[in-house]
Amino acid sequence: MLPNTGRLAGCTVFITGASRGIGKAIALKAAKDGANVVIAAKTTQTHPKLQGTIYTAAEEIQAAGGKALPCVVDVRDEQQISDAVEKAVEKFGAYTIAKYGMSMCVLGMAEEFKGEIAVNALWPKTAIHTAAMDMLGGSGIESQCRKVDIIADAAYCIFKKPKSFTGNFIIDENILKEEGITNFDVYAVTPGHPLLPDFFLDEQPETVIKKMESHGADPELKKEKLPPPPKPCSGAVEETFRIVKESLSDDVVKATQAIYQFELSGEDGGTWFLDLKSKGGNVGYGEPSDRADVVMSMSTDDFVKMFSGKLKPVVAFLSGKLKIKGNMALAIKLEKLMNQMNARL
Repeated sequence: MLPNTGRLAGCTVFITGASRGIGKAIALKAAKDGANVVIAAKTTQTHPKLQGTIYTAAEEIQAAGGKALPCVVDVRDEQQISDAVEKAVEKFGAYTIAKYGMSMCVLGMAEEFKGEIAVNALWPKTAIHTAAMDMLGGSGIESQCRKVDIIADAAYCIFKKPKSFTGNFIIDENILKEEGITNFDVYAVTPGHPLLPDFFLDEQPETVIKKMESHGADPELKKEKLPPPPKPCSGAVEETFRIVKESLSDDVVKATQAIYQFELSGEDGGTWFLDLKSKGGNVGYGEPSDRADVVMSMSTDDFVKMFSGKLKPVVAFLSGKLKIKGNMALAIKLEKLMNQMNARL
């Protein structure tokens, strides 16, 4: 486990979903440093199947050494979010750290607030045992999971970093290894038991199942038929760009206004471009005539998967399969075009 250093003493942490699970674990980790914690969550009354409310969480945070402000917040309600922020400023002066649900917004916000506010995303390498996991995975799923403590420790590592550390998609295990943590059995619900990869990381399920069965486990993944392995993408890149070109229009160009360059490795690889600035748009092999706003580097297989909807851009970026240089906000815009391609690829 990662020890507390007192670095967050006096800091104010605004945490959504802090009444239970991962959110509460992060709150308690910060509280041990003496942090002020704003608990922004919906639960005010005890649920028969889900333990914890914003008020019971506040009691635990205060017992751990922190100060707590419970606020009723549904993140879909902008007014409730604004009210909670105002209450936090009134009680604690300001908030310096926030934990929200993660999305592609991280990239755009990191660019927009560079130098002022650090925006990073944190993702687990394995399934994390929470009440939601019990409901989704059924009895016995907890043995295939890690505890919420690993996310709390990883978040704590991020909180300690300077504002210049921004725009990163971070895997919990990776950042803890950088901090010198080598024993990850302490985070397992059942030490030594094979672990289920997080659902949103692009792992090969066949490999996971074989590992789990070798240890006598009955993996939940087997309950669904596994998809066949992908076929080689001979000529698939050229075909993908052909379909993209057929889908271009002045409206798409007007809405995007960007030039994308793709550096692809593997069969049919090389440099390709997608020009969504010129009238009508254009695609082709080689570098664009004007400087690209965004350069994306990845394998040809992953490129085809991404445009056909089999690999989400955020997962590709998070797992290191996709590297992006240039304007992050324009990179996010491309995802909308990919969604239009999915039905045709």
